[in-house]
Amino acid sequence: MNDKPTKLVFIIGPPRSGSTLLQRILSSHKEIGTHPEPHLVTPLAHLGVWASVDKAPYDHINAAEAQREFVSDLPGGKDDYWAACRAYLDVLYSAMAKKIRKPIFLDKTPAYALVLPFLTKVYPDARYIVLTRHPLAVFCSYANSFFEGDAKASVEYNNILGRYVPAMGAFLRQKDVPFHHVKYEDLVSDPQTTTAKIFAFLGVENQPEAVNYGDHEHEDKSFGDPKVRHHRRPTTSSVNKWAVDLASNAEKEKVARRVVADLDPQDIRAWGYDKKSLFAPMGNIDGKGMKQDFRWMFDSYRIKRKIFLSLRKDIHTNALGKTLRKVRYYCDVLLRD
Repeated sequence: MNDKPTKLVFIIGPPRSGSTLLQRILSSHKEIGTHPEPHLVTPLAHLGVWASVDKAPYDHINAAEAQREFVSDLPGGKDDYWAACRAYLDVLYSAMAKKIRKPIFLDKTPAYALVLPFLTKVYPDARYIVLTRHPLAVFCSYANSFFEGDAKASVEYNNILGRYVPAMGAFLRQKDVPFHHVKYEDLVSDPQTTTAKIFAFLGVENQPEAVNYGDHEHEDKSFGDPKVRHHRRPTTSSVNKWAVDLASNAEKEKVARRVVADLDPQDIRAWGYDKKSLFAPMGNIDGKGMKQDFRWMFDSYRIKRKIFLSLRKDIHTNALGKTLRKVRYYCDVLLRD
């Protein structure tokens, strides 16, 4: 299979930036198809030539060195390697594009923002839609969605701003590959104007009705924000939630200020925000706590996540952890080749 989609489009944005919302809007267009977060590029990027993993079930250090030596002796050097990576991805993207019967394939995988130098080497002619959101909204949403609001634990596990702000800031300042910058706040406050500009960038007909993504079929898988199912079109209800959240939680605000202090003002400016005034919206709230969204309280994804986090707590020292290790041992013995 040598053919590939007419056009590849990548949404580049951190987790909790509204990328699932944007994906659903764009895939409601008659020419754009997608699949929930395929994560095809990130493993490929870390095979050893561009970057390597810290741990692998094989000798990744020797493998990386061997691959670099091999690639350096190819007639086209790294250009041959990028072409090989492109051929691998083309087969998968084109197969999915044929299945969904749309000429443009959209890949929305947040982790791609961390391997943009690799991705743009493989696909310099793709179209990139860069989605940014107020950094503190990303910070709070990540902590609330995955760590029950524990900002300290969320940063210790994954410093989302410390990783994504510089990576995307550098990309937004480059001129080598085409991209279109979208701010989440613009997307939800004026979705039709914002999406019209995106469709023009992609060279497709403007379809204003695409903003009503709830009127279209979408495939739900394991990845992506489940909250988008609660609405049928963009809403501004989450724009300033972070300000209320931080104003009502001094410890979370303290962690947020510590994280922001380490960020480069140029990177934040590239995102479309000003580091000096990031916390300013907190002065415009009435001091009341956030209103609870009862639909989200009983969402199956949230309930499963809450159970998972509860079970994982102290898993390496409690009785459950000891039992699971023993069960894993017997499974390894039984399933041994």
